[in-house]
Amino acid sequence: MAKVEKGKDGVTAHVELKDGSKQQISGEKLISAVGVQCNIENLGLETLGVKTERGAIVIDGYGKTNVDGIWAIGDVAGPPMLAHKAEHEAVITVEKIAGMKVHGLDKTKVPGCTYCEPQVASVGLTEAKAKEAGREIKVGRFPFVGNGKAIALGEPDGLVKTIFDAKTGELLGAHMVGAEVTELIQGFVIAMNLETTEEELIHTIFPHPTLSETMKESVLDAYGRALNI
Repeated sequence: MAKVEKGKDGVTAHVELKDGSKQQISGEKLISAVGVQCNIENLGLETLGVKTERGAIVIDGYGKTNVDGIWAIGDVAGPPMLAHKAEHEAVITVEKIAGMKVHGLDKTKVPGCTYCEPQVASVGLTEAKAKEAGREIKVGRFPFVGNGKAIALGEPDGLVKTIFDAKTGELLGAHMVGAEVTELIQGFVIAMNLETTEEELIHTIFPHPTLSETMKESVLDAYGRALNI
Protein backbone atom coordinates (compact mmCIF):
# COMPACT_ATOMS: atom_id res chain seq x y z
CA MET A 1 0.00 0.00 0.00
CA ALA A 2 1.54 3.28 -1.13
CA LYS A 3 -0.70 5.72 0.75
CA VAL A 4 -4.19 6.29 2.16
CA GLU A 5 -6.27 9.41 1.61
CA LYS A 6 -9.15 10.39 3.88
CA GLY A 7 -12.09 11.98 2.13
CA LYS A 8 -15.42 13.46 3.18
CA ASP A 9 -17.34 10.19 2.84
CA GLY A 10 -14.62 7.59 3.33
CA VAL A 11 -11.05 6.61 2.54
CA THR A 12 -9.12 5.70 -0.60
CA ALA A 13 -6.15 3.34 -0.53
CA HIS A 14 -3.52 3.63 -3.24
CA VAL A 15 -2.11 0.16 -3.85
CA GLU A 16 0.91 -0.80 -5.95
CA LEU A 17 0.74 -4.40 -7.18
CA LYS A 18 3.65 -6.79 -7.69
CA ASP A 19 3.65 -6.23 -11.45
CA GLY A 20 4.16 -2.50 -10.89
CA SER A 21 0.61 -1.49 -11.76
CA LYS A 22 -1.33 0.81 -9.45
CA GLN A 23 -4.87 0.56 -8.16
CA GLN A 24 -7.22 2.64 -6.02
CA ILE A 25 -9.62 1.03 -3.55
CA SER A 26 -12.28 3.16 -1.90
CA GLY A 27 -14.37 2.35 1.14
CA GLU A 28 -16.25 3.79 4.07
CA LYS A 29 -13.59 2.82 6.62
CA LEU A 30 -10.09 1.32 6.74
CA ILE A 31 -9.17 -1.32 9.27
CA SER A 32 -5.47 -1.61 10.07
CA ALA A 33 -4.44 -5.05 11.34
CA VAL A 34 -0.69 -5.05 11.90
CA GLY A 35 -0.37 -8.01 14.23
CA VAL A 36 0.17 -8.35 17.98
CA GLN A 37 3.16 -8.50 20.27
CA CYS A 38 3.83 -9.65 23.82
CA ASN A 39 3.25 -7.05 26.53
CA ILE A 40 6.28 -7.83 28.71
CA GLU A 41 7.72 -4.35 29.20
CA ASN A 42 8.12 -2.81 32.66
CA LEU A 43 7.57 -6.10 34.47
CA GLY A 44 11.08 -6.24 35.93
CA LEU A 45 11.99 -9.35 33.97
CA GLU A 46 15.51 -8.09 33.28
CA THR A 47 16.14 -7.46 36.98
CA LEU A 48 14.99 -10.97 37.87
CA GLY A 49 16.98 -12.55 35.05
CA VAL A 50 13.97 -14.05 33.29
CA LYS A 51 15.00 -15.16 29.81
CA THR A 52 13.17 -13.63 26.86
CA GLU A 53 13.47 -14.26 23.15
CA ARG A 54 12.01 -12.29 20.24
CA GLY A 55 9.92 -10.26 22.65
CA ALA A 56 8.40 -13.22 24.52
CA ILE A 57 9.10 -14.97 27.81
CA VAL A 58 10.87 -18.29 27.26
CA ILE A 59 9.12 -21.23 28.94
CA ASP A 60 9.22 -25.00 28.80
CA GLY A 61 6.18 -27.09 27.90
CA TYR A 62 4.75 -26.56 31.38
CA GLY A 63 4.96 -22.76 31.67
CA LYS A 64 8.17 -22.70 33.74
CA THR A 65 10.73 -19.98 33.06
CA ASN A 66 14.46 -20.22 33.72
CA VAL A 67 13.92 -18.63 37.14
CA ASP A 68 12.54 -20.83 39.92
CA GLY A 69 9.11 -19.73 41.10
CA ILE A 70 8.28 -17.72 37.99
CA TRP A 71 5.85 -19.15 35.46
CA ALA A 72 4.24 -17.66 32.38
CA ILE A 73 1.28 -18.46 30.16
CA GLY A 74 -0.68 -16.89 27.33
CA ASP A 75 0.40 -14.16 24.94
CA VAL A 76 3.46 -13.13 27.00
CA ALA A 77 4.82 -16.64 26.46
CA GLY A 78 4.76 -16.30 22.69
CA PRO A 79 2.73 -17.62 19.78
CA PRO A 80 0.28 -18.89 18.95
CA MET A 81 -1.46 -16.01 20.69
CA LEU A 82 -4.87 -17.60 21.09
CA ALA A 83 -7.30 -17.62 24.00
CA HIS A 84 -7.78 -21.39 23.94
CA LYS A 85 -4.02 -21.96 23.95
CA ALA A 86 -3.65 -19.68 26.99
CA GLU A 87 -6.46 -21.44 28.85
CA HIS A 88 -4.92 -24.85 28.21
CA GLU A 89 -1.50 -23.56 29.29
CA ALA A 90 -3.04 -22.31 32.53
CA VAL A 91 -4.39 -25.75 33.41
CA ILE A 92 -1.08 -27.42 32.59
CA THR A 93 0.90 -24.90 34.65
CA VAL A 94 -1.33 -25.05 37.72
CA GLU A 95 -1.34 -28.85 37.68
CA LYS A 96 2.45 -28.90 37.29
CA ILE A 97 2.89 -26.52 40.22
CA ALA A 98 0.57 -28.76 42.25
CA GLY A 99 2.83 -31.74 41.54
CA MET A 100 0.41 -33.59 39.32
CA LYS A 101 1.49 -35.74 36.39
CA VAL A 102 0.68 -33.73 33.26
CA HIS A 103 1.49 -33.66 29.57
CA GLY A 104 3.35 -30.62 28.28
CA LEU A 105 1.82 -28.37 25.64
CA ASP A 106 2.34 -29.53 22.05
CA LYS A 107 1.99 -26.36 19.96
CA THR A 108 1.64 -28.38 16.74
CA LYS A 109 -1.76 -29.52 17.99
CA VAL A 110 -3.16 -26.08 18.82
CA PRO A 111 -5.97 -25.24 16.37
CA GLY A 112 -5.88 -21.87 14.69
CA CYS A 113 -9.20 -20.23 13.82
CA THR A 114 -10.00 -17.05 11.92
CA TYR A 115 -13.59 -15.88 12.32
CA CYS A 116 -13.97 -14.16 8.97
CA GLU A 117 -16.25 -15.01 6.06
CA PRO A 118 -15.56 -17.62 4.92
CA GLN A 119 -14.06 -19.00 8.11
CA VAL A 120 -10.51 -20.36 8.15
CA ALA A 121 -9.16 -23.08 10.46
CA SER A 122 -6.06 -25.23 10.63
CA VAL A 123 -3.97 -27.51 12.82
CA GLY A 124 -0.58 -29.11 12.43
CA LEU A 125 1.89 -28.82 9.58
CA THR A 126 1.29 -27.18 6.24
CA GLU A 127 2.23 -29.07 3.10
CA ALA A 128 5.33 -26.88 2.72
CA LYS A 129 6.45 -27.40 6.34
CA ALA A 130 5.96 -31.16 6.08
CA LYS A 131 8.17 -31.24 2.99
CA GLU A 132 10.77 -29.03 4.70
CA ALA A 133 10.87 -31.57 7.52
CA GLY A 134 11.75 -34.26 4.98
CA ARG A 135 8.45 -36.09 5.28
CA GLU A 136 7.09 -38.08 2.36
CA ILE A 137 3.47 -37.04 2.26
CA LYS A 138 0.07 -37.68 0.77
CA VAL A 139 -2.26 -34.71 0.34
CA GLY A 140 -6.03 -34.78 0.00
CA ARG A 141 -8.40 -31.98 -1.03
CA PHE A 142 -12.16 -31.79 -1.15
CA PRO A 143 -14.28 -28.77 -2.20
CA PHE A 144 -17.43 -27.72 -0.37
CA VAL A 145 -19.27 -27.65 -3.66
CA GLY A 146 -19.20 -31.45 -3.61
CA ASN A 147 -21.03 -31.54 -0.27
CA GLY A 148 -24.84 -31.67 -0.19
CA LYS A 149 -25.20 -29.84 3.14
CA ALA A 150 -22.96 -26.99 1.97
CA ILE A 151 -25.05 -26.58 -1.16
CA ALA A 152 -28.30 -26.69 0.83
CA LEU A 153 -26.97 -24.00 3.17
CA GLY A 154 -25.99 -21.83 0.23
CA GLU A 155 -22.34 -22.13 1.27
CA PRO A 156 -20.68 -24.01 -1.62
CA ASP A 157 -17.40 -22.09 -1.44
CA GLY A 158 -14.76 -23.83 0.63
CA LEU A 159 -12.07 -26.47 0.81
CA VAL A 160 -10.69 -29.09 3.18
CA LYS A 161 -7.06 -30.14 2.85
CA THR A 162 -5.39 -32.95 4.76
CA ILE A 163 -1.73 -33.96 4.92
CA PHE A 164 -0.56 -37.45 5.85
CA ASP A 165 2.77 -39.18 6.30
CA ALA A 166 2.93 -41.50 3.29
CA LYS A 167 4.80 -44.21 5.21
CA THR A 168 2.88 -44.35 8.48
CA GLY A 169 -0.50 -42.79 7.67
CA GLU A 170 -0.04 -40.26 10.48
CA LEU A 171 -2.21 -37.15 10.12
CA LEU A 172 0.30 -34.29 9.99
CA GLY A 173 -2.00 -31.36 9.37
CA ALA A 174 -5.42 -30.18 8.25
CA HIS A 175 -6.46 -26.87 6.72
CA MET A 176 -10.01 -25.71 6.08
CA VAL A 177 -11.79 -22.75 4.50
CA GLY A 178 -15.58 -22.50 4.48
CA ALA A 179 -18.75 -22.41 6.54
CA GLU A 180 -18.35 -23.46 10.21
CA VAL A 181 -14.82 -24.80 9.77
CA THR A 182 -13.86 -23.28 13.12
CA GLU A 183 -16.25 -25.86 14.61
CA LEU A 184 -15.22 -28.72 12.31
CA ILE A 185 -11.45 -28.41 12.91
CA GLN A 186 -11.77 -29.93 16.37
CA GLY A 187 -12.40 -33.31 14.76
CA PHE A 188 -8.93 -33.22 13.23
CA VAL A 189 -7.42 -31.90 16.48
CA ILE A 190 -8.81 -34.90 18.36
CA ALA A 191 -7.61 -37.24 15.61
CA MET A 192 -4.07 -35.89 15.86
CA ASN A 193 -4.02 -36.12 19.66
CA LEU A 194 -5.15 -39.75 19.44
CA GLU A 195 -2.47 -40.42 16.78
CA THR A 196 -5.20 -41.51 14.39
CA THR A 197 -4.12 -42.85 11.01
CA GLU A 198 -5.76 -42.47 7.62
CA GLU A 199 -7.11 -46.02 7.85
CA GLU A 200 -9.00 -45.27 11.05
CA LEU A 201 -10.44 -42.06 9.61
CA ILE A 202 -11.52 -43.85 6.44
CA HIS A 203 -13.29 -46.48 8.54
CA THR A 204 -15.07 -43.80 10.61
CA ILE A 205 -18.72 -43.19 9.72
CA PHE A 206 -19.56 -39.51 9.27
CA PRO A 207 -23.26 -38.52 9.49
CA HIS A 208 -25.14 -37.49 6.34
CA PRO A 209 -25.98 -34.83 5.38
CA THR A 210 -23.36 -32.78 7.27
CA LEU A 211 -20.50 -30.46 6.48
CA SER A 212 -18.23 -32.90 8.33
CA GLU A 213 -18.42 -35.26 5.36
CA THR A 214 -15.99 -32.92 3.58
CA MET A 215 -13.40 -33.97 6.17
CA LYS A 216 -13.67 -37.67 5.36
CA GLU A 217 -13.74 -36.97 1.63
CA SER A 218 -10.48 -35.07 1.95
CA VAL A 219 -8.91 -38.05 3.70
CA LEU A 220 -10.23 -40.37 1.00
CA ASP A 221 -8.84 -38.08 -1.69
CA ALA A 222 -5.35 -38.29 -0.19
CA TYR A 223 -5.45 -41.99 -1.00
CA GLY A 224 -7.25 -41.75 -4.33
CA ARG A 225 -10.59 -42.93 -2.94
CA ALA A 226 -12.82 -39.84 -2.86
CA LEU A 227 -16.48 -40.65 -3.58
CA ASN A 228 -18.08 -37.35 -4.60
CA ILE A 229 -15.60 -35.70 -6.96
